Amino acid sequence: MNPVPQTPPTSPPRGALGRFLAQRWELVALAALAIAPLVVPALGGALGGQVTNLFIYCILALALNVMVGYTGLVHLGIASFFGIGAYCVAILTVPMYPFQIGFLAATVVAVLVSAGTGLALGAPTLRLRGDYLAIVTLGFGEVVKVTLRNLEQITGGMKGLNPVPPPGAGVRLSGIELGKEFAIDPRWFYYLALFALALVVLAMRRLENSRLGRALVAVREDELAAQAMGISATRVKLAAFAMSSAVAGLAGCLYAASLSTTADPNAYDFNRSIMVLCAVILGGLGSIPGTLLGVAILVGFDTVLAPWADSWIQQMNINPNGASHLSFSGWRLAIFGVALVLVMRYRPEGLIPSRRLAAELHEGGPAS
Repeated sequence: MNPVPQTPPTSPPRGALGRFLAQRWELVALAALAIAPLVVPALGGALGGQVTNLFIYCILALALNVMVGYTGLVHLGIASFFGIGAYCVAILTVPMYPFQIGFLAATVVAVLVSAGTGLALGAPTLRLRGDYLAIVTLGFGEVVKVTLRNLEQITGGMKGLNPVPPPGAGVRLSGIELGKEFAIDPRWFYYLALFALALVVLAMRRLENSRLGRALVAVREDELAAQAMGISATRVKLAAFAMSSAVAGLAGCLYAASLSTTADPNAYDFNRSIMVLCAVILGGLGSIPGTLLGVAILVGFDTVLAPWADSWIQQMNINPNGASHLSFSGWRLAIFGVALVLVMRYRPEGLIPSRRLAAELHEGGPAS
């Protein structure tokens, strides 16, 4: 009897590194951003502050992606939870109030308050979907903005609350006063925001592969079928509201600390919610790397590229009188609007869509 031939051990598939980079490129990008301040001196100045804001908006967009991308619930009031987080951390840290519990403890409290507020909003709206839920969240955002503006004795009204102490204020570590370092070197805030963004990205990755993450997608696809399979749509929706609100509150905490003020309540209005929603849709609903890319394009275009282009125009003496029609900023919204129309026309699933969404929009594509 002839012996059974032994199958030689298979070698690792070629291109495994390439596939890993394609599937987890946002982690590679985070690692590159961590090294960037060491090789790009400009990140120690104004550019560092602009990139820090970019990280904060990435966190806010990932919060909205939980609602819109994973669960399929239209949310037009994410900026209100952004503001709730900012004002909570300010009330607990500014000198005018007796609390002054420190940035870390205040952030924990602000995140919990934001999550609780999200549950309070989600509980009475569980039966609503589509346009009806969008109107409710839009109305809630306006209520929060007007409340922050009118409670002047608590929120400072249109002046906001300031100064918000930097993280680590009053804390000395190895002879270094952390609060002072945060105040004079933008790279400290840069690394803090990048660290928070990395944690949120990792949490979202875990959520995608978890039982809850699959339940969120199931409710998005067919709520009735999900309930027939034993999934509680009520619990899933409430979890989505709580997680989205908590992450948005975290972004608000970082925003207030980086600016040393809450800014005025108009900073948390409907326009900001729409901007974040556009970033999520542009990048790809339900896609973590797509969401990050959408924010990088939209917010980076507005806060980094537009000021640089205006400065270059002035240096080239193209617009010596400061005419709006010759400035890049005067046309930036029109340029972005045209780009958004073209993307939605020719790539409706977004720039880096999730495989499931791409399969839905392109017949015969592989679903994940």
